[in-house]
Amino acid sequence: MPKISLKDWVILLTILPTTLISFGLAGYFSYSRSIELSDHLEQQAKSIIEPIAIASKNALLNKNREELRELISITHRSQSSIINSIVIFGEDNQMIVTSNYHGDANLMRLPQKHPALLSTEIEHISDYIIFRSPILDEKQNHNDSISKRKSVTSSQKNLGYIALQVDKGKINFTQQSQYIIAFTFALFASLLSAIFAMRLIQKVTKPLSSMVVAIDKIREGKLESRVSGQLIGELNFLKGGINAIAQSLDNYQMEMQTSIDQATIDLRDSLEQFEIQNVELSMANKKAQEASKVKSEFLANMSHELRTPLNGVIGFTRQVLKTPLSDNQREYLQIIERSANNLLRIINDILDFSKLDAGKMVIENIPFSLRESLEETLTLIAPSAHKKNIELSVNIANTLPDSLVGDIMRIKQIVTNLIANAIKFTQEGSVTIEIGPEQITDEQRETLGDKAIRLKITVTDTGIGMTEQQQRTIFDAFTQADQSITRLYGGTGLGLVISQRLAQEMQGDIAFNSEKKVGSSFWFTFQCEINPIPLVIELDNHHLTNKSVLYYEENQHSHIATSKILQQWHMNIVSASNPHQLAQILSHNEQAQKGFDYALIGHSHTATALSALKKTIAQVQPRADKIYLALNSNSPSLQEALIASGAVNCISKPLTPINLSRALQPKTKNEQLSITKSKRKILPIKVLAVDDNEANLKLIQALLLEQVSEVVLAENGKQAVELCQKEAFSLIFMDIQMPIMDGISALKAIKNTVHNDSTAIIAVTAHALSGEREKMHQQGFNAYMTKPIDETMLSHIIYEYCDIEHFINEEANIQAKKVSVQETYNNGIVNWDLALKRSANKEVLAQEMFSSLINSLLETQASIINAVQEDNIDELKRLIHKLNGACCYTGTPNLANIVSQLETQLKLGISVNELEPEFLEFFEHIEQLINYAPSILAKN
Repeated sequence: MPKISLKDWVILLTILPTTLISFGLAGYFSYSRSIELSDHLEQQAKSIIEPIAIASKNALLNKNREELRELISITHRSQSSIINSIVIFGEDNQMIVTSNYHGDANLMRLPQKHPALLSTEIEHISDYIIFRSPILDEKQNHNDSISKRKSVTSSQKNLGYIALQVDKGKINFTQQSQYIIAFTFALFASLLSAIFAMRLIQKVTKPLSSMVVAIDKIREGKLESRVSGQLIGELNFLKGGINAIAQSLDNYQMEMQTSIDQATIDLRDSLEQFEIQNVELSMANKKAQEASKVKSEFLANMSHELRTPLNGVIGFTRQVLKTPLSDNQREYLQIIERSANNLLRIINDILDFSKLDAGKMVIENIPFSLRESLEETLTLIAPSAHKKNIELSVNIANTLPDSLVGDIMRIKQIVTNLIANAIKFTQEGSVTIEIGPEQITDEQRETLGDKAIRLKITVTDTGIGMTEQQQRTIFDAFTQADQSITRLYGGTGLGLVISQRLAQEMQGDIAFNSEKKVGSSFWFTFQCEINPIPLVIELDNHHLTNKSVLYYEENQHSHIATSKILQQWHMNIVSASNPHQLAQILSHNEQAQKGFDYALIGHSHTATALSALKKTIAQVQPRADKIYLALNSNSPSLQEALIASGAVNCISKPLTPINLSRALQPKTKNEQLSITKSKRKILPIKVLAVDDNEANLKLIQALLLEQVSEVVLAENGKQAVELCQKEAFSLIFMDIQMPIMDGISALKAIKNTVHNDSTAIIAVTAHALSGEREKMHQQGFNAYMTKPIDETMLSHIIYEYCDIEHFINEEANIQAKKVSVQETYNNGIVNWDLALKRSANKEVLAQEMFSSLINSLLETQASIINAVQEDNIDELKRLIHKLNGACCYTGTPNLANIVSQLETQLKLGISVNELEPEFLEFFEHIEQLINYAPSILAKN
């Protein structure tokens, strides 16, 4: 923005206001005078035309043109300075007389269809003004009664009108003269103001310019510069002030130079001190780095040293729990396992905190099933709630997608921590979990896009709550609410800190509300991607559609959550929330009189309150065929007692769609038998296990012998290398930290042997620090396992890195020789070799599956025929898909081929009518299989 000089300001503040005011006043008064002249002309014209209109009435009534002409002529001559023409028109709008035969009478005539004049009208045309005034006769006789009632206005008669043309030329000239004179005076005033302003500028700006020059020199460092000359008024005072400032600056500069010299000397001394301090800081930094390195090594060693004995404790405890034990022994071992797991959880918390503190926590993105993962978490933590008789319930929004991509391990860690805290600090009442989408703004939704979703999980309890002072420190590391809680409830104080940082790593956060002695509500948000590929097969609950169910649950949150699940399955629900409602329903409800298909009874009291629950079962039993119980317990003895009292099945709370569907899913006797007889297959392979800890070595031997036929042990890397030089192994499990030779050195030596150069070697270590897995892969290990060893992961690794297919095929060949007599069945309708292969060469299982298929074929055929007749494509797809799955494992190639073909074509949208030939072939294969099946079953 350009700067405005003093000269410009003087002009703006003197000349411009004067000019504006002068021209404003000139314009105002000129305009006022112009209006005044126009009004005067109009008044003068009205004072002429209206008396003529009155005076011409009698002459117009008598039709005396001469009198009218004389009247308007005299008027025209007397006012000829402004009047151009006067014309009298009759009531038929025709000219009667005019004072100027050379004028334009048509210009003065009223337009066609113009209403009759009742008063004087004015019309402005160019340089003229036309005035028209009516000639009225107000002396009519009013004889009849109707005319007497009329108003005065309606009794007037319009005889015609007078038109007067007035010239505006003279008044226009007068107005222009007024404007010229006014603006001339305004211009003169502006010029006079400009002259005085220029004189003022000369008197002020010249001394100021000399002052500016002097100030510039002073600014450049020429402090000897001064303002000279004799000035007037305030300018003289300003000159004195500038000169005084220059003198003061000169004095200050001298003093400052002296100070600078002294400060330079002091600075040199300080720099010497800083150099000494920098050397000391450098040494301290090296010590801190060494301390950090020692800390990392300590954490690694601590992880190894603590996990190694814990691996033995937990592993052997689990092994002993698999053996026959008395109730007391089993309880003691379970306590040992829980205590060891608690210790392991503390170690994991410390290591996680270390990773987060160092910024080395990596958030993974892997596909997972939301509902299945949450059910796994709740299943593990529910017993602790059951033990304290706390109602644990979960409500998952139906709109949430199930297949997501994110770090499910960390999500489960946060959920477990929040629920465990809620159970820990709640003595009685309930713990509720709400899972749904987070409310976000439109801007956040645009940022996320279509592939991402933000979820919110809320855990609410009725526990001890917290005070405001306790809430302020709840997210501090190694801190709990207060010392008494630390002593009473235990814990490291790291759970919430880790949960908060993990949530933030997943683009979310954690927050809470709490009230002392009322309870707390913790929630956390996180961001995931939506996985378009479903990970879990959709629950098949078609058999529950339109089925009636009596649902009794006293806890409100559990009641609402479970009711939503049943409604989603399209069941007809009759619900009760207290004993009185239940009694009313059983005695008066219409559906109760017909009988319910299912009854679901939720029990929130202690497991010892069996009498009341048995009474409820007995009360409901006459009205329901199948009674299911939802209990705050997973005790097998309690469940057996309740089943003996009339219940079909018992489900441990909290109820989720998966466990409720699994409980209500009907099972055939053959399925029950196959589940009972299923056993783990022992693989015919030799495995080498290397560990310096005797307990760990025995544990891994026990775990491996449950899955493989032979296990060879080695106590250190050197012994393992010697064994590998003599014989080949299918798989090697190698500890990392060992005496004599560590695992990494042993790995490199084994890779150079002839027998095991390509054998998969698995690192088994207690190190759980960030980057350990990548480090092991870089060293050459095929996989990585942490202690304590997880049996599922161990089984997965064996099947992943061993050529199991070779052994399966070899064993299948042996079994095929034993059942060679069954080769006669391989005729297309039934292929018994294929059936044996699909059932892992277990003849009994193959017979059971084949028998189950045959027993269900007639019912399946009837259902498919009904679906075809009703053109129910969805039901038809479901039935065909179910049958296709059964045919895959029963050795019926012809039927399996046509069923697979039908399922594919139905999914492509081909109509039932177009598939009529295929369905005829399909029913023909069913008839053939039903007719041929008895001979197969009789010979087996």
